[in-house]
Amino acid sequence: MPTPAKRTSPADGKRSAGASPARSGPSAKPFLRFYHSEGLRKKTLAVLGAIEQAEDATAHRDALADLVVELTNSGMDTYFMKPLKLAKAGFIVQQGANLGMAGAQQIMGSVIRNIIGRMDGPQLLSVCGSIRQFML
Repeated sequence: MPTPAKRTSPADGKRSAGASPARSGPSAKPFLRFYHSEGLRKKTLAVLGAIEQAEDATAHRDALADLVVELTNSGMDTYFMKPLKLAKAGFIVQQGANLGMAGAQQIMGSVIRNIIGRMDGPQLLSVCGSIRQFML
């Protein structure tokens, strides 16, 4: 029995002018991303720029730690809390999730600040590079 021909769209094999080469083609890895506020994007770019331009990147450890915590919280909200609300899981379930997430965010924030607070300049720049990669 012959197999049906594979259907292709007009866009198959074509890449848009703004497409990243790392994400195009058959070898691209799957990924997830979330959209954050314009204000958080501006803050992210400002902190990354300050660290990358600084003579002493370690002077910006606290700002980077705060940013990573804020990005993490935003991602957790996008991937868990918003879908839970959309699922109409119920008031008690949502309140329980809010309480649990608040506790998790406090613990994660403490760990993130502790770790980033001990990083040297090259390590901080590496974290900045990773965040920029997530923004592509």
